[in-house]
Amino acid sequence: MNAAETLLSVSGTVRAESRPDQAMFTAGLENIAPTLEAASARANEAVARIVAALKVQGVVERDVQTSSLSISRIGDGKDRGRFEASNTVAVKVRQVDKAGAAIAAATGAGANVLSGPNLTVADPEAATLSAHGLAYKAERAKADAYATAAALRVVRVVAIQDGGRGGAVPMMYAEESRDGMCPPPVSVPTSAPVMTGTNPATITARVDFALKAE
Repeated sequence: MNAAETLLSVSGTVRAESRPDQAMFTAGLENIAPTLEAASARANEAVARIVAALKVQGVVERDVQTSSLSISRIGDGKDRGRFEASNTVAVKVRQVDKAGAAIAAATGAGANVLSGPNLTVADPEAATLSAHGLAYKAERAKADAYATAAALRVVRVVAIQDGGRGGAVPMMYAEESRDGMCPPPVSVPTSAPVMTGTNPATITARVDFALKAE
């Protein structure tokens, strides 16, 4: 810093919004059966039907991943001594406008456990890129205001520190049901309404300016 210059650090936050372009959800089956083998087989068969139905909707194999597998003996209640099994997969739909049809296909194929969709942006950095410019402009406006009030002027930028991007994506849809039998395949219902809305994010930045007397 030049001896005649004054350092001013300005920080702030800019809110940005981006429209989701992909959706993720989990789907599968929970069931109760007299034996371990039967409970496990029903869950696995249901997931096979779910995956096949998703392929018809254009969901490729790399976008379907096993999310959880569980099996246990029930220790009390009316089903004591029977076995409970579940098998769920995580699904990514890369075209958010097709998420409703994919969800409907999963439930139509027999899913009785469904969670999501989680609506996200595939490239969040690119989606909020313009907000970084807005953050800098906001800090510069503050610096100019401080400089004017102090009878100084901004002569140069000393440093820019990016505070990063923050924000939360809400879970917008959740459904779960269970019974003792594996539900049979049914015709695919009307696509569930999935409203994309926008996802909020915040961009924070700190800019150091050098000020000098007018």
